[in-house]
Amino acid sequence: MSMELRPAAETRREIVTFDDGVASRHNDSLVTEEPLEIRVSIAGRSKTVAVTMRTPGADFELAAGFLFGEGVISRRDQVVQISYCKDDDLPADQLYNIVMVELDPSTEPDLRPLDRHFYVTSACGVCGKANLESIAARGAEPLTGGPEVSAGVLSLLPATLGDSQRVFARTGGLHSAGLFEPTGALIAGREDVGRHNALDKLIGWAFLESRLPLAGYIVMVSGRSSYELAQKCVTAGVPVLCSVSAPSSLAVDVADRFGMTLVGFLRGNKMNVYAGAERITS
Repeated sequence: MSMELRPAAETRREIVTFDDGVASRHNDSLVTEEPLEIRVSIAGRSKTVAVTMRTPGADFELAAGFLFGEGVISRRDQVVQISYCKDDDLPADQLYNIVMVELDPSTEPDLRPLDRHFYVTSACGVCGKANLESIAARGAEPLTGGPEVSAGVLSLLPATLGDSQRVFARTGGLHSAGLFEPTGALIAGREDVGRHNALDKLIGWAFLESRLPLAGYIVMVSGRSSYELAQKCVTAGVPVLCSVSAPSSLAVDVADRFGMTLVGFLRGNKMNVYAGAERITS
């Protein structure tokens, strides 16, 4: 496969800018949005389980994080390998838009959550697929313990995460998810056009690095905290989830049910704590 065919995270386009009524043409950087098809292979038989619109990059982590969040895989040794599809019948420009996840058949992975082929948008994730009971049915347990973190440390997280967003700095069109220590040190960060994709990439990185569960860490996300993001964090064992915007009512329900600290409107020295305030010190 030619490396020149790999899609980039940024796309250059000519635009027209008006400044005080004066038009000028120049090139601008846009965030790339392309489909990624995720396939699962077991004993030589493959099945397409999802298609998501994403920003190219960290595709293997995205696939692993997605399958982990859906309850298909739970341990690193269940994944034999992850690769781009090498089907000779594929058009050249699609070779990097299909990821194959080969699973060990001896682990008997549960594919029932993926019985139907569903489509994931970059805007809202897989909507209405699950509820609180289904999260518990996957084996998610209450998040007891976890770190105590000061409000002062939390107030620094948005700026730290923003400084790590290299593609966003050039395009202004990406969401991000970051993994932090209780001291405020950034461990890893991922970007994507979709909020849930950025988190899947981050959790997929932790999964492939055998770092799950993330019991001692904080996750910070751009945008709002939706049900999808909350359930992904609970599944990964994240005790503290922060965002710069508002959570949804169902995200708060998830946090209450599973003992997760949920912080919203984290801007400067102000924040709202919607659940689990006992982990935050003044």
